[in-house]
Amino acid sequence: MKEDYYKILGVGKGASASEIKKAYRKMAIKYHPDKNPGDSAAEERFKEAAEAYDVLSNPDKKAKYDQFGHQAFQNGGAGFGGGMNMDDIFSQFGDIFGGAFGGFGGFGGSQGRRVVKGSNLRVRVNLSLEEICNGVDKKIKVKRKVLAPGATFSTCSQCNGAGQVTRVTNTILGRMQTSTTCPKCSGSGQQIDNRPSGSDANGMITKEETVKIPIPAGVIDDMQLKVTGKGNEAPGNGISGDLLVVINEVPHDKLQREGDNLHYELYVSIPDAVLGSSKELETVSGKVRIKIEPGMQSGKILRLRGKGVPNINGYGSGDLLVHVNVWTPKTLDKKQKQFFESMKENEHFDPKPENSDKSFFDRVKDMFS
Repeated sequence: MKEDYYKILGVGKGASASEIKKAYRKMAIKYHPDKNPGDSAAEERFKEAAEAYDVLSNPDKKAKYDQFGHQAFQNGGAGFGGGMNMDDIFSQFGDIFGGAFGGFGGFGGSQGRRVVKGSNLRVRVNLSLEEICNGVDKKIKVKRKVLAPGATFSTCSQCNGAGQVTRVTNTILGRMQTSTTCPKCSGSGQQIDNRPSGSDANGMITKEETVKIPIPAGVIDDMQLKVTGKGNEAPGNGISGDLLVVINEVPHDKLQREGDNLHYELYVSIPDAVLGSSKELETVSGKVRIKIEPGMQSGKILRLRGKGVPNINGYGSGDLLVHVNVWTPKTLDKKQKQFFESMKENEHFDPKPENSDKSFFDRVKDMFS
């Protein structure tokens, strides 16, 4: 089980952005590979700290994490997953460390060259309420950029494989040195030698691929999952981007979702409400039969525990709230009208609400309890 991001950085949930940044810098310097050569445990802690900071420093990701925990970032992790290496961490968060460790140049023999990552792809997947409640594996076709067979690369002639070019300029303050990404190889340190026919300038072609996406039960509308390495490939020795999967919840024709709870509007006739009855309901987990007690009042809410949506964090399932509505006929024949006319003066038909007959506001309060 993954460790809590707040615990990794040693901060509380109420920590400010500056406190989170300070805590990450402290952790990253402590476990930096240059200070712990050959220590795989330190390297793992360094990566964990970077992943925690990636989430907690982003307001949107932090809000999702606070609400749903690690489950909010299924299938590849919150930010790095299995495809992020040291160069990616340095290129994304290197500015936090200022001049520490020389800007990370020379780590792992990279000599400042950053690893180029292919661009991410984004798809939207429609899910029915039944699929959300039960979890599902979706197979979708994705068109992604891949390296053309036969494409070869050599060391970039402009940056000599460093991925950066250095310029020295004279100013009134003295000589200033600046490093920028190599414009010829875009930082990869490589240039294409052999470009196969039909490929683009980077030796890439478009290929359609079927990708299997395991979707856990309990996902919510607009939640974003990540399939690591299924985005566009990168030229040369770069790493592939990710496939970002956005959940689109298709509305159900009878059930309305509210968090982990489901709502169902049940209409019963006046005779059923007066005499009592039983009704069969179709739920996301199969059919259930509920009992309508004699004298059931319109507006009554019946709670079927555990018949709602599974919690994304594994904390059981929500409830199915059945809202009972007594249906009043709009047209009556002569005999039916005579019956109800005769009941007007009958004291049994006079409203006599009891303490157990909750008001509308009490029922709303119960729904959120």
